Amino acid sequence: MMVSEIFLSIQGESTYAGLPCIFVRLAGCNLECKWCDTAYARDASEGYEMTVDDVVGEVKKFKPWLVEITGGEPLLQADAKKLAHRLLDEDYTVLLETNGSADVGGLDERVVKIIDVKCPSSGHEGVFLMENLDYITQQDEVKFVIGDRGDYDYAKKFMEDFLREITARVLFAPVRPRIEPSELADWILKDGLKVRLQLQLHSYIWEEEKGR
Repeated sequence: MMVSEIFLSIQGESTYAGLPCIFVRLAGCNLECKWCDTAYARDASEGYEMTVDDVVGEVKKFKPWLVEITGGEPLLQADAKKLAHRLLDEDYTVLLETNGSADVGGLDERVVKIIDVKCPSSGHEGVFLMENLDYITQQDEVKFVIGDRGDYDYAKKFMEDFLREITARVLFAPVRPRIEPSELADWILKDGLKVRLQLQLHSYIWEEEKGR
C-alpha cells in the first residue's frame, strides 16, 4: 500500500478526542474538497510503498492502544481492510476514517468507522455512497464538516432523514476560519440537535504542523 505518513499524536477528532493515537495516513484520494487540510496526501505517487507487515511493525514502535487509519481516502487501497484486521488481532482499537464515497463493506466488524458525509461547501455534495448506511452500527460515527449555514441545514436534514435509527454518534465540525465554532454551537443549541460539536483539538495544540 502507499503510505503518506505514520505518526503519534493526540486524537483531535471523534468521540475519541484527547486520547493518544497512532495515525496511519494512506496516500491517494478520489476527492478534492475545497477545505481539505491534508492536500499533501491526495497524490498516491507522493507516498511510499509498504506492506501490511511493514505498517504493523511501524505501529508497534509506539505505545498507545488506539490506531486510526486515514488518508487521503484509505479505502481506495485494497490492503486497508487487511491492515485493519491485522491491527485488531494485535489488540489495538482501530478507527478508520473515510470520505463516504468508498464502499465500507467487508471491513472487520470490530473497526470503528468514522464516515464523512460531504456537505455542499466541500464541492462534493452527493458523493456519499448510500449503501454504506447498511454497514453503520451504533459504535460508528458520521461526520459533517460545516462551512456555512447551507451546510448546516444539509447536515441536519441528512441526519434526520437517514441516521436517526442507525447511530447516535453524529459529529458536526466547523471549517476554520470560514465559520466560528461559537456560531455553529448556537445553531445546534437553538435546534436542540443530538450531535457532538467537534473541534480539531490537534490544530489548537500544534496549529497546522504536519505529522501532528
